[in-house]
Amino acid sequence: MKISGSVALVTGANRGLGREFARVLLERGASKVYATARTPERIDLPGVETLRIDVTDPTSIQAAADLAADVTLLVNNAGIATGTNLVHGDLADIRRELDTHFWGTLGMVRAFAPALERNGGGAILNVLSALSWFAYDGAGAYGAAKAAAWNLTNGVRLELAPRGTLVTGLHLGAADTEMMADYQGPKVAPANVVRAALDGIEAGQIEVVVDDWSANVKASLAGDPAAFYGSAALPAS
Repeated sequence: MKISGSVALVTGANRGLGREFARVLLERGASKVYATARTPERIDLPGVETLRIDVTDPTSIQAAADLAADVTLLVNNAGIATGTNLVHGDLADIRRELDTHFWGTLGMVRAFAPALERNGGGAILNVLSALSWFAYDGAGAYGAAKAAAWNLTNGVRLELAPRGTLVTGLHLGAADTEMMADYQGPKVAPANVVRAALDGIEAGQIEVVVDDWSANVKASLAGDPAAFYGSAALPAS
C-alpha cells in the first residue's frame, strides 16, 4: 500500500487527528482526499473533497460510499469522549460511545470494503487507543468502546485479508488535540501520530503503537492486572 497516488477517505476530518490525517495525506501525494464530518462545512483544509458522514447514521455512510467509490485507503478516525463511567453513568452516553467507536467503525468497514476490493484491496486504518487495553475511572464507556473496536479490527482483518485489504489498528495515549485539551499529562504531537500510522500502512503493519505509554500498557497485559491497577482495583475496607 502506497500513500502516494492513493484515494483516501478520513472520518472526523474537521479537527484534531482527522484534520491532520487529511493534511498529511495530501502532503504525501494522495491523489484525492475525501475529508468527512457530520458538519463538513467546518472543514477548512484546502485541496480536499468534503463529504458528510455521521458514523452513527447508516444512511449517511452508504450515501458517502456510493459517492466515493474510488477509495483505496479508509481512515476510521471519528470519535467522541463523553467522560462517562459504566455503573453510574448515563446509559445514553454509553450507547453514544459504542455507536460511534464500535458500530460506526463497523458500518464504515462494511460499506467501503467492496470498493476497496474492487480497487485492488487497499487498506483500512482504525484509530484506536491505549484505552483499548486498560480501564480508567472517568472513561469507562470510552475504554469499553475502544476495546470493542480493537477486537472488531482484529476480526475484520481476518475477513478482509483474502480480499487483499490490509487492516491496521493504531494505538496511542493522549494526542495534543482539542479533545484532550483538559488532560494534564504527556501528549503526542498529532503530526507524529499521523506519520507513524501512514509509515506503518506503507510497511504493511497490522498494528502501530505510537508511544511508549501505549507500549507499556500493552506489555502489562501479560502480567497480573493487580500489578497494573494496584489498590485502585481493590474493594474499599
